[in-house]
Amino acid sequence: MEANMIDIEVAYALPRQQFLLQEKVVEGCTVAEALSQSEIHQLVPHIEIIDGKVGIFGKVAKMSQVLKAGDRIEIYRPLVNDPKEARRRRATEKS
Repeated sequence: MEANMIDIEVAYALPRQQFLLQEKVVEGCTVAEALSQSEIHQLVPHIEIIDGKVGIFGKVAKMSQVLKAGDRIEIYRPLVNDPKEARRRRATEKS
């Protein structure tokens, strides 16, 4: 018996380039399993995927979360600027 496959997407964005990959994974696959099978590692060899730094449709997801058909895994990059520090700087500049 052949395993049921589902379609998902893997999304990653750099400052000047975005990647949106269409992938097929086995039904019941987790985020971690899907990412390890994804082509994103060939396209972006330096990518570092950390638990808690991924989401599904804008909501933070655990690597152990089971995927559903049509899910889009988003790989998040570290913030360049701390948002609180940026607000403080802008407030100081205005005064």
